[in-house]
Amino acid sequence: MPSRDFKRTDRIGAELRRELGLLVHAAVRDHGLPSVSVSDVEITRDLDWATVWVTALVPEQGLPAVKALNQMGHEIRHALAHSGMRMRRVPELKFKYDDSVDKGERIDRLLREQADAPKPDDDASAV
Repeated sequence: MPSRDFKRTDRIGAELRRELGLLVHAAVRDHGLPSVSVSDVEITRDLDWATVWVTALVPEQGLPAVKALNQMGHEIRHALAHSGMRMRRVPELKFKYDDSVDKGERIDRLLREQADAPKPDDDASAV
């Protein structure tokens, strides 16, 4: 019998990520929201709730966009139900801001600043 490397929730989460990416892009375009994209979807084991992680092009606009998406959650869920996904019950959606990209950029900036900083001369400190 073949081994199952992925759980059912992982497969459903990946499909939800693809569909929600399109729906969120349409919501951004149609409602004039700040530019965000879906980075990940985590779904509960009972498939009742899905946490949708989004990233923003401009980090300062991330939280207002998440707030607007949460307010539009019912509308997005309804569109998801009619998008062609074959699910008995579409999970409730909860949008959250994914700040991992922001943290990575901050670490990268700090490392570059550290590399550009003048290094103390070892010979001068020995005197």
